[in-house]
Amino acid sequence: MGLLDILGLTLATALALYALCLLGRRRRRPGEPPLINGWIPFLGKALDFREDPSKLLLTLQQKYGDMFTVHIAGRYITFIMDPLLYSSVTKNSKYLEFQEFADSLASRTFDYPSVLKGDFPGLNENVHRNYQFLLGKPLDALSDNMMTNLQWIFNTQFSQATDWKVGKLYKFCCSVMFKASFITLYGRDPSADGHNVIGAIEEKFTKFDASFSYLAANIPIELLGATKRIRKELIDVFLPTNTANWLGVSELIEDRKEMFERYEVLRDYDKAAHHFAFMWASVGNTIPATFWAVYYLLRHPEALAVVRDEIDHLLQSTGQERGPGCNIRLTREQLDNLVYLESALNESLRMSSASMNIRIIKEDFIFKLEGNQEVSLRKEDWVAIYPPILHMDPEVYEDPKKYRVDRYVENGKKKTTFYKRGKKLKYFLMPFGSGTSKCPGRFFAVNEMKLFIILLLAYFDVEIMEEKQIGLEKNRMGLGIALPDSDICFRHKLRP
Repeated sequence: MGLLDILGLTLATALALYALCLLGRRRRRPGEPPLINGWIPFLGKALDFREDPSKLLLTLQQKYGDMFTVHIAGRYITFIMDPLLYSSVTKNSKYLEFQEFADSLASRTFDYPSVLKGDFPGLNENVHRNYQFLLGKPLDALSDNMMTNLQWIFNTQFSQATDWKVGKLYKFCCSVMFKASFITLYGRDPSADGHNVIGAIEEKFTKFDASFSYLAANIPIELLGATKRIRKELIDVFLPTNTANWLGVSELIEDRKEMFERYEVLRDYDKAAHHFAFMWASVGNTIPATFWAVYYLLRHPEALAVVRDEIDHLLQSTGQERGPGCNIRLTREQLDNLVYLESALNESLRMSSASMNIRIIKEDFIFKLEGNQEVSLRKEDWVAIYPPILHMDPEVYEDPKKYRVDRYVENGKKKTTFYKRGKKLKYFLMPFGSGTSKCPGRFFAVNEMKLFIILLLAYFDVEIMEEKQIGLEKNRMGLGIALPDSDICFRHKLRP
């Protein structure tokens, strides 16, 4: 057989396989949303979605309307594009399920057995009950401890910066927030050097976090270099034999430890893996969110001046001095009353959030829409909301690509009224999910970021030293707050 014959046979085989894929691919049923299969077998529109989700979804919306089903990497995902329909998704929890999806993702990524399918009666309910320690008085105690630990880090590591000190902004935010969050939640090992030990954990965390999106996409961990080894080393940090003598452990974590101990079938490794997962959840999105909040403030000096003036005025009115060594204490009410700081934070979340709210369809059902409209949805398909489309909608947010520090302030108070087609939106800012998938730690995360910014601006003069614009890193699209696509030089010194 000659070369041309071999090439011809190869081409014919490839065409035959492609034809089989086309014949076997899904077809739209009557009453279902428009179906976009894509031309690549199995992948469908996955490459286009990975390249630019917003561009793809807006193009499809223009062609097919506010609901359509897209084939993406073996999944059929029905996207809800109209924000006025978002509440219909959260109301249909009987048919649209989140817990199984979250459990499968977390157990696979963090290497613990499923809490829903394993032999752990009531564990899922107990885990959710534990979230009460992220509300009310326990939240106040966590926030107070976070403030103490942030001040300790700023005082011990940066109080000598009387002249300009240069560094990388993301690395700085990561180092301070990781240490403060870790100590606030898990306490300290009295037999170890706190800075060195936590710094080593942070370094491993950063390496693991770089692979998180691939694990979430179900890429086998064996194909991700040293990630499997690093994950095990991070899990080992939280083994009961290692954490038994830690001091200053939060009430939240103590309760989790006691809860896991009640399940004798859970191995020590499994308990440690749960703690590791919680650690990632506590900092995985909070760190980049903190970076973006600081980055946008430093990029906009007029916004920085407004927020700094608000912080200085609060400290002055409460008789507190600013600067390293000063013991700053703020109540929840005082934090809530910093309307420009909160607006600045919300604005950076709006511009950096890349989460996708997902529900799995439990059975075939009719999805009711406004005006007596309805569509048929299939069992095991996904229903998805992609909030970045809402966050950049010029009908909801005027000039949405522009950073505005006062976007969420109206007449000196918090602004919570935004409209689409003249109707008030229930959901207008969605960095933490919606309905049952809403992040239970969102109040603590917001407090952490506020406290970090308050201390940074109360202690230091801060400036960005490069003109380059930082963009959103594509790998985390759909998974929370986007990472920056590069770091940037900044400098800081003690305020006079």
